[in-house]
Amino acid sequence: MASRTVFDLDTPALLVDLARVRANCDRVEMRCRDLGVRFRPHLKTAKSIDVARLLPSAFDHGITVSTVKEAEYFAGEGGSDILYAVTVPPDKLPRLAALTRGGARVRLAVDAADAADAMTAYVSESGAEFDVVIEIDSGEHRSGIAPDDARVVDMARGLHAADGIRFGGVYTHAGHVYECRTTEEARHVAAAERAAAVGAATRIRDAGIPCEMVSVGSTPTLIRAEHLDGVTEARAGVCVFQDLFQAGIGSCEIDDIALSVLTTVIGHQPSTGTLLVDAGGLALSKDRSTAALGPDADCGYGLVAPASATDPIPGWRVADAYQEHGLVRSTSDPIDFDSYPIGTRLRVLPNHACMTAAQYDGYHVVESGRVVDEWARINGW
Repeated sequence: MASRTVFDLDTPALLVDLARVRANCDRVEMRCRDLGVRFRPHLKTAKSIDVARLLPSAFDHGITVSTVKEAEYFAGEGGSDILYAVTVPPDKLPRLAALTRGGARVRLAVDAADAADAMTAYVSESGAEFDVVIEIDSGEHRSGIAPDDARVVDMARGLHAADGIRFGGVYTHAGHVYECRTTEEARHVAAAERAAAVGAATRIRDAGIPCEMVSVGSTPTLIRAEHLDGVTEARAGVCVFQDLFQAGIGSCEIDDIALSVLTTVIGHQPSTGTLLVDAGGLALSKDRSTAALGPDADCGYGLVAPASATDPIPGWRVADAYQEHGLVRSTSDPIDFDSYPIGTRLRVLPNHACMTAAQYDGYHVVESGRVVDEWARINGW
């Protein structure tokens, strides 16, 4: 590709810092090795085969996805072991069955007897084959079955006996870890997540039913877990990019954040001390997760950095976001508008990398301010 810098790109544009994303990928792979578990990356954040290729575990062990379109995309790129970590409605089963006929091992999730019955009926009628895992509720109470609920063993027994279905094991996601505000709280949630999955697997095995997979994970629980005894694999996704919320809860440092949005100054409002930029709610997302961390950690709609760097300008943040307008204000020194004329390029570090990246069709990969590659990503369902 022709030599370009970030100043040659149209804005808003999604940037990935190559050195940082590589370091983040290496770090999570090493963390799983240290804990003695396999890593099954959750690719719902990156949605890109180019990012997956930075994670050896994606092809050596398997991946996690959260949409059928992601499953189709990664299967087409060589992904052969795919956990679809959302309970699946019956109307999506034909698309997933097509992947198994193409050679992929597709693991589907259930958390209710009627869902398991619908899957069993579809397999019986169509001749499809699936691996099926049971989702365990480890405390978030979003979905899943409590580990000590009798239905866990009953469902495992029914799935194990069904033709065309391989009962694969259990998985859980302690999403309530994002409500933790201390390291000790996060460690407690990580321990409870492990105990729920291992406890459910133990009850299934005690009933004489094989339980191969014991899968846990999120970025914070993977980082805070003191051990993962009894677990076979861990899942995490945002760890490849990181973001301001992850930094706010201690999962990373701000200088680990690999994702940013390139934007252009499009106006000045000296009376309110505001720079207008062309990255608004659609370019950044309107995620305000850092607000829950308290006023000192509230990053507005993102922290602002120079275009040629990712170190935030002290006090600068996107204080408000309209559809195509971002309003940049400073909580420290007043903005010197003469130093940031219209046309100036800036970067915005996101609160929630998953939500911000979802606004774009691909990534501009940068190294020392140069655009060194373009990575596509998949969107939709």
